[in-house]
Amino acid sequence: MTRMDVDPIPARSAAFEPLLFTVAYEILGSAVDADHVVRHCLWDHPASAPVDAFGPGSARAHLIAQVARRALETLTARRRVAGDYVGPWLPDPIRFDGDVLADAGLAEFASTAMLLVLEELEPAERTVYVLREVFGFADDTIATMLSWTPDEVGMLAERGRSFVERRRPRFDPMDRARAAEVVETFLDAAESGDADALIALMAPEVVLTSDSNGKTTAVRQPMRGAPAVMRVLSGFARIGAVLEDYRAEFVVFNGQPGMILYFDGRLQTAITLRVVDGLIVDIYVMRNPDKLVGVELRRPVTR
Repeated sequence: MTRMDVDPIPARSAAFEPLLFTVAYEILGSAVDADHVVRHCLWDHPASAPVDAFGPGSARAHLIAQVARRALETLTARRRVAGDYVGPWLPDPIRFDGDVLADAGLAEFASTAMLLVLEELEPAERTVYVLREVFGFADDTIATMLSWTPDEVGMLAERGRSFVERRRPRFDPMDRARAAEVVETFLDAAESGDADALIALMAPEVVLTSDSNGKTTAVRQPMRGAPAVMRVLSGFARIGAVLEDYRAEFVVFNGQPGMILYFDGRLQTAITLRVVDGLIVDIYVMRNPDKLVGVELRRPVTR
């Protein structure tokens, strides 16, 4: 192949990074791993795309293919050691840069609840699902991207779509003002130890899930039901009374109300609240220090 046979790719152009990060994050559910994948593909091992792969000028499709293959490899490797993970696994919480809610479909796909459903798919199913359902690629294009046959892609696509549709969580988009109101009410009740107010905010079947990978103190099993969750949250009042340098900062994580907690001046916890019909149905507590790296950053997410 000569230099005239390839379509040069502006591999070092920052313009592609938000899109490629989104592809990798949807496949992996990990912002840290997604950053590694994008850096590998764009900066460490840039490549050129054959013109006949996706058509002339198809840098976008080629780069997405490169990132998807690398993300698939990373996800497959992670699954091999999944049994070593201590306690529940949660996706890395991220803060969207810009109004992702303007694209309600993307906001849903990037929500914590949806990422948890995608985590149940096999790596190949998840990769195909993301490329097809989130980014709109046709089966034959995905086959070219992943070096599979169209029949293989079609089978994986059908399995993935069927699985997700059976378990698809409800997603209620929430603007920033309403999210701030939810977090303020939640924190007031938790920090004051007002059990009745906390119970009133939560659905009876609310679930609290905490991810620490055994690296810090956390609830090792999901807590189910408002009374059990309320007992865990009552610790907020004790924390505020004991620590002089404790503060909570409102954020929006993955399109849902959230907060960052600082203990002794250090970021130690990120919490996301999933709200449906005005009630909190899921509380995702991130305590894993490896997943808190970069949680204060704003991420441009796009498709």
